[in-house]
Amino acid sequence: MVADVHILDCTELEVALRNENYEESSVVKLDGETRRGYKLSTLRGITGDSGIIEDIRFGTLKDHDLELSRTMILTSPMLKPQDVLINDRGFLSRDILNELKVRRKVDTYVPLRKNMLAYEDAVSIAKSSNQWQAHPNRKRKTQKIALVEDAGTLWQSECPESDVMLNACVVWDTKDDSYYVFVTTDTAKNARQIIQTYELRPEIEEDYRQLKDFWRLEDFKSTKINVIAFHIVCTLLGYLMFQLYVCTDEGSCWSGKSLPVILKKYIPPHKPKSVIVYSGQFFAIFPFLEFLHIYSDLDPLTRNALDSVLALL
Repeated sequence: MVADVHILDCTELEVALRNENYEESSVVKLDGETRRGYKLSTLRGITGDSGIIEDIRFGTLKDHDLELSRTMILTSPMLKPQDVLINDRGFLSRDILNELKVRRKVDTYVPLRKNMLAYEDAVSIAKSSNQWQAHPNRKRKTQKIALVEDAGTLWQSECPESDVMLNACVVWDTKDDSYYVFVTTDTAKNARQIIQTYELRPEIEEDYRQLKDFWRLEDFKSTKINVIAFHIVCTLLGYLMFQLYVCTDEGSCWSGKSLPVILKKYIPPHKPKSVIVYSGQFFAIFPFLEFLHIYSDLDPLTRNALDSVLALL
């Protein structure tokens, strides 16, 4: 069975703050700003350089990312044994990592928060071992990486005996002497493989930007929750169909291009004109060229009858 890579993430869908008519919306303070709106959780499968939407959950801004997505993570049929799930810090849960690994045979990749003891311990071990390697991404010239094996004991649940093992990749940015820690339940992976897998995740941020800026995901025409949900589903389906199309040979020429660029450059194929002829309850549709041939074979009286109609075209 071929393993697939999936990315789990949430995004805010904002509406007018002062409009209280948006059904089931909530108001929260995010990044110092008060906002009203909803939250969308998506599970995407990585295909080439793009992500295919596989499953979604919809809630309000007050919903925590993990709680909104929990049922989807644990039950989605899109996650199969040997697959990989990439999360961000909003989905940190030792219990879910354990369940995905044990019950669903899915490996998880997730970064640790700096206020976690597991983060501090992993950084301390990496510093003491001093086995730093160059970051595999050439754009990150100031960063180095190190593997911390058997990191499962550094981050324990309420039932430590049930915890699965973890490997950690510690990233050291020498430019500002900062550290980042990424853990995975796939203990066969080294530091280079861990960070290369996690770096697939930024693609989803560009997908969200495209959906909001160009596909008008937040451009709701109604404050009714059923209309809002319908708008979201239709927009995501349209985007999904486009993503699938660019994966084909015919649509590959549009890969990596935004919707405005595509609309600007797209030349619709020429379609031959047709003529509809009807009389009473009967009608027929003829390609324009075929109609001309028929017209030329008509007797003069019939042609004269048609001329008065064709003169109006």
